[in-house]
Amino acid sequence: MRTPKTPSSSRAAGFTMVELLVGSTIMLVAILGALFIYARSNKISVEQQMVTEVQNDVRASMFFITRDLRMAGAGLPEEFSSYFIQGWDNEDQGPNDVLPDRVRLMGNIDDPLNLPIRNYQGSSVVLDIEDYSFEQYAYPDEFYANQFVIVLPNPESACRAVEIRVITHVTHNTGGTNERFNFSPGLAPGVDPPGGLSGTCLSPNDYDGGTIAFINVKEYWLDITGNYPGLTAGLNGYIGGGEGGVLYCTHNGVHFPLARNIESFQIEYNGDMDNNLLLDGWLPWQTTWTLEQVARVQQVRVWVLGRTPQPFTSVGRTPPGGIHTYRRPTLTTNPANAPGAATDDRHRRILLESESNIRNMSLNLYNLGQR
Repeated sequence: MRTPKTPSSSRAAGFTMVELLVGSTIMLVAILGALFIYARSNKISVEQQMVTEVQNDVRASMFFITRDLRMAGAGLPEEFSSYFIQGWDNEDQGPNDVLPDRVRLMGNIDDPLNLPIRNYQGSSVVLDIEDYSFEQYAYPDEFYANQFVIVLPNPESACRAVEIRVITHVTHNTGGTNERFNFSPGLAPGVDPPGGLSGTCLSPNDYDGGTIAFINVKEYWLDITGNYPGLTAGLNGYIGGGEGGVLYCTHNGVHFPLARNIESFQIEYNGDMDNNLLLDGWLPWQTTWTLEQVARVQQVRVWVLGRTPQPFTSVGRTPPGGIHTYRRPTLTTNPANAPGAATDDRHRRILLESESNIRNMSLNLYNLGQR
């Protein structure tokens, strides 16, 4: 007798090898597509982060530079108006096709102070000022400690040497008499005002009747190589160590890194140098300018060019039509002064240009009826 087939004796249901291969292939294609989209999105995201970082670096640099340019010379007596700014054009930092500019500024940029000197002997560490002078300002005694000041000779004196000193403390009697500044011995190290103004007058009487004020000597400069001659990495704020493309502000001898990813820093100046009541046009800093001509500088134009640290790879082999964003552009009114690059290097660039009017002598900082 034949036993009839039952459902349990039928072939067990399942996937064939062909079905498994087809399903695996479809899943692999989906995973690879997702990974490709993720990698592409991640690459674009990283590059956009680089662009954002460069934009922030360039904008922050321009903010600080233009702010201090507008305040250059503020609070200085008219007789010292030639010493509020000094520039350097195309500073050579070694084998590099980018030659950045440098500018040095001086003025009472941060805190106002303008006090008459009663007696000072030049090399002394004690300076007497007129009674009740401290009472013109709401600074407590401890505020003056470690502040930098400029000691200016009497405007009627023929001496044009100023002392940059560091305050240790101030002393005075109750009520505002016998008021004095006490200084550290020697001039402030590493602080050099524009125009070579730093020094000491030959006669100790030159400072009697002069002025003492807080001072900010600021210098903006670009470190191309990260191994600037004469500076030591880790000393006075200098990064060094081969990290180039850093824009610095050297404030009273201390180096403050403002921004990374800066490729070029260029400056031009405009003023009535020939004293004909007309602006002469934009020029780089001229070493032939006299002190009288420097005093007539009225405007400063600044270019800050940022560059991404890595080249873009998310674009095709042919760069987009805005080729200037992937190649260093020509800066300044004279292309020979800051030439552009000859070939595309696929680095994205951000360029800011700004013009600042120097207010210096026209700005009344102190509301005391003085310059």
